[in-house]
Amino acid sequence: MLVAPRRPTRVLDVGGVKIGGDNPIVVQSMATADTRNPAETLAQVQELADAGCEVVRIAVPDRKAAAALPDIVPFAAVPLIADIHFEHTLALKALEAGIHGLRLNPGNIRKHEDVVEVVELAKKRGTPIRIGVNYGSVAPMTPEFVDEMAQKNATQIELRAEWMVRSALGHIKILEDLDFGLIKVSLKAFEVPVMLEAYRRFAALPNDYPLHLGVTEAGTPRAGSVRSAVGLGTLLALGIGDTIRVSLTTNPTEEVFVGFEILKSLELRQKGATMIACPTCGRVEVDLFRIANEIDDFLLKIDDPIRVAVMGCVVNGPGEARDADVGLAAGNAKGVIFRKGKIVKTIPEDEMIDALKREILQVVEDRRNGVADEPVFEGQYKPMLTLTSVS
Repeated sequence: MLVAPRRPTRVLDVGGVKIGGDNPIVVQSMATADTRNPAETLAQVQELADAGCEVVRIAVPDRKAAAALPDIVPFAAVPLIADIHFEHTLALKALEAGIHGLRLNPGNIRKHEDVVEVVELAKKRGTPIRIGVNYGSVAPMTPEFVDEMAQKNATQIELRAEWMVRSALGHIKILEDLDFGLIKVSLKAFEVPVMLEAYRRFAALPNDYPLHLGVTEAGTPRAGSVRSAVGLGTLLALGIGDTIRVSLTTNPTEEVFVGFEILKSLELRQKGATMIACPTCGRVEVDLFRIANEIDDFLLKIDDPIRVAVMGCVVNGPGEARDADVGLAAGNAKGVIFRKGKIVKTIPEDEMIDALKREILQVVEDRRNGVADEPVFEGQYKPMLTLTSVS
């Protein structure tokens, strides 16, 4: 088995979305809108929900933002997590507004009685709290800890990872001492090896808290997507992780897309279409970049799990993508449409893109109607859906 069995955890309910246990790994993101503007925030939450996001975190940096929550939380398209630091009254306001989860490190709240007040209200409302440890913002290492790790000949990666784990355990103990167990944990770092080591160490401890995965400050879309795919993908393949967020410096809907692509690549979630495309070579005789990009854009409108291949060689194309549900192999001024590696139709080059789109829609329609997923050969086609149905 290439992907390890999932790490057993308790199940948390975040506004109706189940996290942990055998539930699907949840894709999250964070709104960039100013929470003090309810209309702007709700619009972005809806945009993220339309992109497939299942939980959205929103910043609550001050009292004005907290005061806006009653105009946001009840109307949001998906459950919301309030991101709060230091100020316990903001957490209380968020809970009173019906927030579905908190991201709050109790050790950062100055007074113990303030922590008790927040925890008691969260317990009463059944609201989970995420302990979020980021390496860039943890407290400085103590000399005693550094000496201890030096005696173990720890590397810098092990040193940083262990300090993150102990920081998380310190916050968790505060909640456990107050008999609060609706806990989710994250241990994020920009350096992927540190992040991997921290999560692996925590997952090996005797606890069953769900883990939220992320590479913090991953960067711009190209580099950040690669960094996140390596970090998150490695942990997920080890069976570690119950929710994920891909942190990118771009429109957060892109984070949702990359998150699902990571899960789909490991066959942990099947949501929407997956496209297989050859990397091109000297045998390509068509504008494969244009064809692949247009089909890729078209597939963004398909919510059903379907594998589509776009190949640039009519000789090897069907064989190279025989596991695809439907595909196109193009060359020599013509193209062939195939299903499951079997050619079902030949078309001229100027009709290839539209023909592939129609075949994709036909496969989706057949599945929805319970029709066997078998190729329909040329001359046996029934009326197909129109392209305008998803345009």
